[in-house]
Amino acid sequence: MQTVTLNNGVEMPLLGFGVYQIPAEDTERAVSEALAAGYRLLDTAAAYGNEEAVGRAIKAGDIPREELFVTTKLWVQDAPAEDNTRRAFETSLAKLGLDHVDLYLMHQPFGDVYGQWRAMEALNREGVAKAIGVANFYPDRLIDLIVNNEITPQVNQIETHPFFQRADYQDLMHEHGVQIQSWGGFAEGRNDLFTNPLLAEIGKEYGKSVAQVVLRWLIQRGVVAIPKSVRAERMAENIDVFDFRLTDEQMARIATLDTGSSLFFDHRDPEMVTWLGGRRLDS
Repeated sequence: MQTVTLNNGVEMPLLGFGVYQIPAEDTERAVSEALAAGYRLLDTAAAYGNEEAVGRAIKAGDIPREELFVTTKLWVQDAPAEDNTRRAFETSLAKLGLDHVDLYLMHQPFGDVYGQWRAMEALNREGVAKAIGVANFYPDRLIDLIVNNEITPQVNQIETHPFFQRADYQDLMHEHGVQIQSWGGFAEGRNDLFTNPLLAEIGKEYGKSVAQVVLRWLIQRGVVAIPKSVRAERMAENIDVFDFRLTDEQMARIATLDTGSSLFFDHRDPEMVTWLGGRRLDS
């Protein structure tokens, strides 16, 4: 497994396993199979409702904790944001059954972002969140957070796939020492990704699937990827991407697929901001 070094020196695997939209009742098995396949980065969130299942799979396995890289995420908190962020973190930690997480992300750029970030900075200083970062932050929000706070986010997890490649934004993040991480790397199959003629042609040259080409394209760009699957054979396929390398010409051809816009939703859309910013977790 290849790794990237975050701006605070923490090593993060380039390829991991995500559990978004995996039902809680299926998550423990899926994570156990992912660990058996060789994944060491696990990505969950309070909003996913499956942190406890992830924790059970970790506990049931025999992999030393120091070999794992566990990420979870903070949902939007009511005031007082600093106190509630700490409580939310402690709840996630208890559900995971861990004494620390390797990465704690602010899931959405809404609510009292500064209060939430101050609490996350404190958790980082205390060592219970080895790295901290954000998710779904557009460039203006990310730069605003950087220039007005002490700790620069280590990671920004954003929609990144062949149809929304975020290359310019990745360059900007690199300038500020922020690691890009992809969610939706397969675009959930939209735009007929898995039968895309260009990606299929490239894959045929290496005896690889379209999914493997996409993951190779991401990690070759230095983008951390967290593909999700509930099938053990697909998990094994997704991690088998370190035995080939795309050429510069192939990378350039894939770049032509970029539409420059989201296939899901815009975090700057007022209706979406209202919905996400007003949603609260039941726990």
